[in-house]
Amino acid sequence: MKLLVATGNAGKLVEVREILGDLELELVSLADLGLETPEEPFATFHENAAAKATACAPHASLWTLADDSGLCVDALQGGPGVRSARFAETEEGRRRKLLDHLRDVPAARRTAHFFCAVALASPDGRRLWRAEGRVDGRIADAPRGANGFGYDPLFLPDETPARTLAELEPAEKNRLSHRGRALERLRPVLVRLAREGDLQ
Repeated sequence: MKLLVATGNAGKLVEVREILGDLELELVSLADLGLETPEEPFATFHENAAAKATACAPHASLWTLADDSGLCVDALQGGPGVRSARFAETEEGRRRKLLDHLRDVPAARRTAHFFCAVALASPDGRRLWRAEGRVDGRIADAPRGANGFGYDPLFLPDETPARTLAELEPAEKNRLSHRGRALERLRPVLVRLAREGDLQ
């Protein structure tokens, strides 16, 4: 049973495949189908996720899973937020820019959270499920770890305050990450649809 994961982010695709790997689903990417990554023009994560899912599902004639996620830093009034992927041109550039903005912010005020909204759309456009996940923590002084992508090397979850997300093993990271939590909330829907054959 095929499910389209509507992302052009290779690291995100790997995570989704790891989190949902125990389900009897064949996860295909936009690149696999020769589709472009949709725009994310809205001001909220939920709107962007739903827009991507509902735009891609009819084109692919497949149930489509999309997410929009980002890092929200309290000292930056919630930024970069929905603009996390557009904060700078490269992952390294985004991390460097974030650290520059927080240069004079003490550790106690470097609180932040990762947020993820996921949406699952049917090919006919008549059904749409949503879920969300969040993990709280703070921003480290410098990047650490090689197991993540994006801002992961800078984010210290409250559950593992001495290790960044990028220093965690994939299974541990997926268990507590914002994306892992959002997909776990959506899991019962995916299980039911796969069992009933609706994802064929």
